[in-house]
Amino acid sequence: MELSYEQVLDRQTYVKAVTLYCVEGWDAKVLWEGVLVRELLVQAEPLESANTIIFHAEDGYTTSFPLEYVMDNDIIMAYKVNGMTLPAERSYPFALVAESKWGYKWIRWITMIELSDDTDYRGYWESRGYSNTADLAEGFRGS
Repeated sequence: MELSYEQVLDRQTYVKAVTLYCVEGWDAKVLWEGVLVRELLVQAEPLESANTIIFHAEDGYTTSFPLEYVMDNDIIMAYKVNGMTLPAERSYPFALVAESKWGYKWIRWITMIELSDDTDYRGYWESRGYSNTADLAEGFRGS
């Protein structure tokens, strides 16, 4: 399925204040506005074998999640931050608000979403030793 930027924006808007926690020790609570990723996936009608969602960024960065995480939570693909369209230098066109995950999973500059059956897929930081689950509750386990 291929959607233009305008087609994504022409969907139900979801707004939520969510805190981003960086592994460097800082955090920021921000008001995000965008679409729920699961709504995009429902329209895409994933194959039954799909169990992993891989996000790709303009600069080649990737990260992945179990498909269940995105389907069971209100995970936003944001196009606005604090009421303003994401600027190009910060994340345009889209940034993932991966609530309950460390900041390195919050991919920016999203250009493609891939559905896969590869549960072993590792994105940029994960392939360098960072936890693939990135759960805040587990604490940070980096390289």
